[in-house]
Amino acid sequence: MNRSLQITTQRLELLPCSLEVAQAVVTRNKPQVERLLGVQVPDDWYGSEVLDIFPMYAQMLIDDPSQLGWGVWLMIHIADSTLIGDLGFLGKPDQTGTVEMGYEVLSAYRQQGFAFEAVQALVDFAFTQRELKRIIAHSPDDHVASIRILEKLRMQQIAKDENLLKWELKLESR
Repeated sequence: MNRSLQITTQRLELLPCSLEVAQAVVTRNKPQVERLLGVQVPDDWYGSEVLDIFPMYAQMLIDDPSQLGWGVWLMIHIADSTLIGDLGFLGKPDQTGTVEMGYEVLSAYRQQGFAFEAVQALVDFAFTQRELKRIIAHSPDDHVASIRILEKLRMQQIAKDENLLKWELKLESR
């Protein structure tokens, strides 16, 4: 994937998180993140689980800038220029062409279809990359909204471990 990536849907702009933004997030420099992105960043985004990934993600981009697009993407609500969530992958496809995907939407923007809109757009885009053959995702077995998103994407449940479901979507099944 190249560095000039951006995906626009009806209501969202999806941006791969640059190294500069990732480093500002790691230092919790909200004004700098807002300046770099040109959007508002709600305080509750800094309480999200994805923030634990940012130190590793920033280092991943330092070590290999071509990882941009295969890591964190930021979900911007166009109408109010606000960061409303994040999604993405845990790195480039492995030797089998597989990536793992995750996503999160801030509570004020949940149950409005934003997660599905964003995930569907990123999945569609990712499958245009020739090295990608399969996307996997995990969801708690009691998280109905997340399960519904994965089902709407036509992902297949392939395993259950404790209270966690594992899903996959293969290129040839699309």
